[in-house]
Amino acid sequence: MKNKLLALIFTISISIGATVHADKTPVEWVNPFIGTGAVANSLSGNNYPGATVPFGMVQLSPDTRVAPDWAQASGYDYNDRQIIGFSHTRLSGTGASDFIDILLMPTTGKTCIEAQESPRSGTGYQSAFSHDRESASPGYYKVTLDSYGIDAELTASARVGMHRYRYPQGADSSHIVLDLDHSANKGSWGRRIINSQIRIVDPCTVDGYRIITGWAKLRKIYFRIRFSQPIRNVLLADGSRIYHNMPVINGTALKAVFDFDTRHNTTVMAKVALSPVSIENAIQNMSAEIPGWDFDDVVRQASGMWNAELGKIQVQGTDLQKEIFYTALYHTMIQPNIMSDANGDYMAADYTVRRLSGNDKHYSTFSLWDTYRAAHPLYTLIHPDRSAHFIKSMIRQYDYYGYLPVWQLWGQDNYCMIGNHAIPVIVDAIQKGIPGIDMEKAYEAVRKSSLISHPNSPFDVWDKYGYMPENIQSQSVSITLEFSFDDWCVARLAKKLGKEDDCRYFAGRSENYRNLFNPETRFFQPKDDKGNWITPFDPYKYGANGGYPFTEGNAWQYFWYVPHNIKSLVRLTGGDKAFAEKLDHFFTSTHTSGEKNDNASGFIGQYAHGNEPSHHVAYLYNYVGQPWKTQQYVSYILNNLYDNTSAGYAGNDDCGEMSSWYIFSAMGFYPVNPASGIYVIGSPLLEQADIHLPGGNSFTVKAPKKNDKEIYIQSVRLNGKKYDKTYITHQDILQGGTLEFKMGVKPSSWGKKPEMRPVEEPLM
Repeated sequence: MKNKLLALIFTISISIGATVHADKTPVEWVNPFIGTGAVANSLSGNNYPGATVPFGMVQLSPDTRVAPDWAQASGYDYNDRQIIGFSHTRLSGTGASDFIDILLMPTTGKTCIEAQESPRSGTGYQSAFSHDRESASPGYYKVTLDSYGIDAELTASARVGMHRYRYPQGADSSHIVLDLDHSANKGSWGRRIINSQIRIVDPCTVDGYRIITGWAKLRKIYFRIRFSQPIRNVLLADGSRIYHNMPVINGTALKAVFDFDTRHNTTVMAKVALSPVSIENAIQNMSAEIPGWDFDDVVRQASGMWNAELGKIQVQGTDLQKEIFYTALYHTMIQPNIMSDANGDYMAADYTVRRLSGNDKHYSTFSLWDTYRAAHPLYTLIHPDRSAHFIKSMIRQYDYYGYLPVWQLWGQDNYCMIGNHAIPVIVDAIQKGIPGIDMEKAYEAVRKSSLISHPNSPFDVWDKYGYMPENIQSQSVSITLEFSFDDWCVARLAKKLGKEDDCRYFAGRSENYRNLFNPETRFFQPKDDKGNWITPFDPYKYGANGGYPFTEGNAWQYFWYVPHNIKSLVRLTGGDKAFAEKLDHFFTSTHTSGEKNDNASGFIGQYAHGNEPSHHVAYLYNYVGQPWKTQQYVSYILNNLYDNTSAGYAGNDDCGEMSSWYIFSAMGFYPVNPASGIYVIGSPLLEQADIHLPGGNSFTVKAPKKNDKEIYIQSVRLNGKKYDKTYITHQDILQGGTLEFKMGVKPSSWGKKPEMRPVEEPLM
């Protein structure tokens, strides 16, 4: 990590003062290769470079592994030198792999299946490639498959992927492989294919489906493929059994090889439409979105969609800053994914087919333990209409499950991670006045989701003990702290709706974090069900995802997790001075104890920017009158833990959460409590950011600098008036106007006074 940081500092230092290309569109600033492959011992982001549109179902990209797994969760690793093929779904930036559905691969010569060799996925048809002959932009990807001399191009609409393959002149043996056996590693999550089918409809058309279970349980993916040229011959295989020119095949390890005559026309295109519901819906999706064969027009449409979304925030800064910013903004809009078809059908959480009314849309892929912190607050700011669809989609799970999503994939909950963080997402959106949400229904969902026990959420234990005993519920300290915040959110919505008894009850539970504060160790520490502190206790020791009181972190990193009551946490710590000193130690101590969790990376002392529990901590100095230290650390993170390389993130991007931290912080503020409507001010990186808001208002943040050392705030003006508060509100932004910073190279007295600190509205 040290070597990487030195390299980044050098890169950033030479970029200061670079020419700003004002004529570029937002799409032209995006570099989809950022975060696609680690260097040295770093994490990278786990992103992918392929083609998708904002929040689309299809994410069409190369897979560089036979069986992508945790370290290549999106299917692509920039360090690899072979492409297995192009699959149509994937996750962006997650710590575990899934999806990786419906792989196509163009080839020449004999494939392993034709030669009747072992047809194991990826053996016999992969190709070498070079980054020198690879390029990507939002909605478009291109690579030369060196083993075959084929140029492959990809683009997409929301539910359809489009391929354009240019075979070498004179090739007399041109194929496209369809692999339904290719998936994420079958050794993870009990992954297996339950059934699949390939059906030849006519010389240009193939239908089929795959039913697979894994991290997301029992996923059904239906597809239609249309080729621009007729198929000459078909070879089908189910494992080692091979069949020629059969019209249909069923099985659990299916592949097909389609032969094409490219002697006179070297270009073969393919359109692949997906549906979670039926083949008939996949056919309708293709007709609705890509009825013709104009590949370049589909690329233009995808680029136009991205420019419209990315243009909601226009920024001024160095070339490097704009590249990182717009790529981060791009990464925030890859997931959640639309899961309803063009006709409004969707696969409900109870595996029945339902149809939406009006203009409703159904979404899934909710990485809520990550994205509730900054990604969803960002959506409420620049995508309020879509936020309403996200929330209504979450409430549909409540209708069938009885509680809101924890971590939802393809419409099903996988219960990964802890807490019930659909709750802050919903409460925040309602508090901000996002239209289109039934508040009473939403309240019913958040209330019952906080009362009905479900995996990692034993609320009978929560009510009985006022904390989670470690000998009953693993990850007990982290769950206690996160449940306390979720309960504060329920209480806040109860207060808004005039439900006083509920407000009192959940406000009381929101203080349960106190029950695990040990005044002797001065940390949150696990107890057993008898009320005894569990010893030995080492605040530097890491936990993972079970079997230890802390989740993907240690007691130091979780000490700061009381976002709904920082004032109380300051008092528990011993007051402003003690709190600031503990923060200082946190950011400077390099002590280690045993192995670190794999997700812990991007270190500044004990601070680990590569994982979400640390993300708000740099902003906490504002709460104790030392805002210049917030400015110092936020600036350091922005400039040293993000770059424009394949290892551009300090950890997994987690469906855009790491990117969302950058978006907010580069503009100058961050939602420490993501359900409060308050943004705490840090150190603006960009010279200017213009947020174009729904309804026509714009909010502009200006922070002109003479050099990159001007990281400290000297003074602030809001709409021309002196502004000394160390926070702004969501309503300040929605009203439009200008927030202007005067920056300098030394700390100032700005924001020191107690009355300028962030405040929370009392519940009772």
